[in-house]
Amino acid sequence: MDQTKKFEFDKDSYHALVKEIISDVYDALQEKGYNPINQMTGYLLSGDPAYIPRHKNARNLIQKIERNELIEECLRTFIENTK
Repeated sequence: MDQTKKFEFDKDSYHALVKEIISDVYDALQEKGYNPINQMTGYLLSGDPAYIPRHKNARNLIQKIERNELIEECLRTFIENTK
């Protein structure tokens, strides 16, 4: 085994996972009567998970992804949908 293995990161699957988590957290916030945009913004700016309810495991889900990656995905989706 002298050959170097190449690790390939499946970006598309990762982006799909991040989008799914954002969507699930959004739905959980809406179900609990919160303004999802305001609550998620509070979490993204502060890092305080108290902005996200435990309902439907939303708090644990959102903490699986780094905040900067959540912001990147939001920007990527916004730009893709406005061009």
